[in-house]
Amino acid sequence: MKKIQAIRGMSDILPGDSLRWSTVENLLRLVAIQYGYQEIRLPIVEFTDLFSRAIGETTDVVEKEMYTFLDRNGDSLTLRPEGTAGCIRAGIEHGLLYNKIQKLFYLGPMFRHERPQKGRYRQFRQFGVEAYGLAGPDIDVEIMLLANRFWQELKIDKKVELQVNSLGDAKSRTKYREMLVTYFSDNRDALDDDSKRRLETNPLRIIDSKNPAMRNLIMKAPEIFDSLDNESKDHFDKLCQMLDKVELPYTVNPRLVRGLDYYCRTVFEWWAVENAGLGAQNAVCAGGHYDNLVGEMGGKSTPALGFAIGLERLLALVSGSLVPKKLDTIYLVLLGDKAVTVGLSLAEKIRKFSSKSVIVNCGGGDLKTQLKRADKSGADIALILGEDELAKDEVLIKYLRNEKPQEKIALNDIEKL
Repeated sequence: MKKIQAIRGMSDILPGDSLRWSTVENLLRLVAIQYGYQEIRLPIVEFTDLFSRAIGETTDVVEKEMYTFLDRNGDSLTLRPEGTAGCIRAGIEHGLLYNKIQKLFYLGPMFRHERPQKGRYRQFRQFGVEAYGLAGPDIDVEIMLLANRFWQELKIDKKVELQVNSLGDAKSRTKYREMLVTYFSDNRDALDDDSKRRLETNPLRIIDSKNPAMRNLIMKAPEIFDSLDNESKDHFDKLCQMLDKVELPYTVNPRLVRGLDYYCRTVFEWWAVENAGLGAQNAVCAGGHYDNLVGEMGGKSTPALGFAIGLERLLALVSGSLVPKKLDTIYLVLLGDKAVTVGLSLAEKIRKFSSKSVIVNCGGGDLKTQLKRADKSGADIALILGEDELAKDEVLIKYLRNEKPQEKIALNDIEKL
């Protein structure tokens, strides 16, 4: 019989790790709310056409990486590979974006069928932030400050560095594309197979190649600044001036492009520094403007920008610095049938008046067995309730993590715990 196991590239988050995950997720939510962003929850499955139109038919995501299938009605559906397309679809469908400023965030799993490796998975979890109705560059800076606040709160701000660039408007991007096609065509023999394919479909992605053998060729390629329209140049200059004034360190990286067709103007990424341990998959957070996307998807044209954070990579960075806050825990040792009934009610009473975690011993066992379970649970104290304690309407307190002597407390005074 074939062994039952998880799909390759789709990993479980086990109880030992889930507290770290929830700690990070809750912090991200809290910071986003402090900046005035509201949570939106989106379906995991959408019509395939949504992603084909939004992301671009010639992108790697649409061409090779989407999990797509036909449902019973014959409709082509896709597990979402990213969050922006669904966010805009929801905004248009529910009238959230029409002549309005919206600041939204979302959190959840995304899916891409690619070769699993460290920092890259088939099911991965993202935290995304999006702002609509604001053209920037002030909103660009705010959204970068928001991401930087995450790093500060997680104590990893020294492990990441901000890279910024501009892709200009649609005409700028088209002009730059033509320059790249000419340059890389003249050097076709030096291209790897992936880059040769991209030369015909999405030449900007060649700039983003991680193949070390391509590095020198890419470094000599034309820079997009030579193609920028005046409005985009002015936008980017003001962005850099504002970043300087708010003292947010950054590097202007003319080789920074984004792999999805909808990006324009400001694009940015936070990269893990070399000694952070992420290896080649070092982009922790990536985003930029997609000012034309709402209009292209059927809504009223509105400026938009956002970013997404890969939580697996983020958790890898914070593993040494994150100390999840653990609830004080009580283990209720119950000896005898009557103690079980009273104990269940007692546990409810404690949970009601306090924020402590209360673990009730279930499954019986003598005192020694139950105390072993209490110690293994990580509880701070054990409350022992047996026939003698019931007869005196009291409970015995045993401290498990320090040398304090045992105490007795009346059941009516349990709120003093």
